[in-house]
Amino acid sequence: MSLEDVTFMRRAIEVARANVGKTAPNPCVGCVIVRDGEVTAQACTAEGGRPHAEEQALTGIDAGGATAYVTLEPCGARSAGGLSCSERLVEAGVARVVIACEDASPYASGQGAERLRAAGVSVETGLLAGEAKAALGY
Repeated sequence: MSLEDVTFMRRAIEVARANVGKTAPNPCVGCVIVRDGEVTAQACTAEGGRPHAEEQALTGIDAGGATAYVTLEPCGARSAGGLSCSERLVEAGVARVVIACEDASPYASGQGAERLRAAGVSVETGLLAGEAKAALGY
């Protein structure tokens, strides 16, 4: 991981702070999309828990070849149906996903990262996990 990775993950944590305590029953997640060293989009989980951060950040942008910095592992399945965040990242052509914290849910842990890897996306986990957990209550 590079200094640039640390910088963008810290930004994802800051983006998520905007809605901490407002997204129940979902955690508040931050997502920053970076392409060619520039932030092209950022979002956090909306009030009430939907839409998810990744879904909002990917809307209306070209994310082909980009890196997504996400404070919590992208969901691998949606309880309400529709595309999961990991599927959306794959569909958008994201090349790399950097995750602070793995999903702690026994029903979801690892599913999003595994889906991304299976699609050929580079996945790295654990960057600033302690900071994300402390700031966002994971």
